Amino acid sequence: MANRLNGKRIIITGAASNIGKQAAKMFIEEGARVVIGDIDDKAGQATASELGADFVKVDVTLEESVKAFIEAAVQKLGGLDVLVQNAGLQRSGGVTEFSSRDWDALFAVNSRAHFFGVKYAVPHLRKSGKGSIVNTSSLAGQRGGPGLTAYSASKGAVIAFGTALAMELAPDNIRVNTICPGWVDTDFNQPAIDFMGGRSTQADVVKRIVPLQRQAKSEEIAPLFVYLASDESSYVTAQAMTIDGGVYN
Repeated sequence: MANRLNGKRIIITGAASNIGKQAAKMFIEEGARVVIGDIDDKAGQATASELGADFVKVDVTLEESVKAFIEAAVQKLGGLDVLVQNAGLQRSGGVTEFSSRDWDALFAVNSRAHFFGVKYAVPHLRKSGKGSIVNTSSLAGQRGGPGLTAYSASKGAVIAFGTALAMELAPDNIRVNTICPGWVDTDFNQPAIDFMGGRSTQADVVKRIVPLQRQAKSEEIAPLFVYLASDESSYVTAQAMTIDGGVYN
């Protein structure tokens, strides 16, 4: 199926690499106009050039940076139909050794940044008469594990935020959904892998808890972003959608 997003104006953060980059690629392939945001200026520019998108640098931990990013992106696009918030940070460690600095960093990127994006994007979505907000959480936000207390808490907050936000924005015909990936084979998860004792140990865990016995590829997560951005999901809101290979414990 092609042109599922024809004419859609989409902003996506955390799109310089991994899942975000693949989602942006699929958005464009499906006919959307896309502005990507990332704190990594060099990688962001390279990705934008590769995909045929616009790039605006943003530090999602800073409210003024997010505000400026949203305004610049909307100006480039001439409006806004979809906000995708995918920027994330991973830190792992035992709870008694975990620093408050790392805790705060996780919440700043994984949780508070979603509030900033919504605060400044919603007025533009309201002007469009409808819209979709897609936030990225994690399986860890639903089912934690050793070494992931802080990360799980920051990602769990995204799920709760999305559910409440969906109720608040429903009268404006703005849908809000959350994507919760399980293990995905990207460098994003390296801190968790290190805490687990390396890739060999992680591979054993994946085989034990994932019925499909492997990690996902970014290409297997991105289609869910397309679905939630498209009008095909016009009756889907307030959902936390897990895509994890069937994890059961």
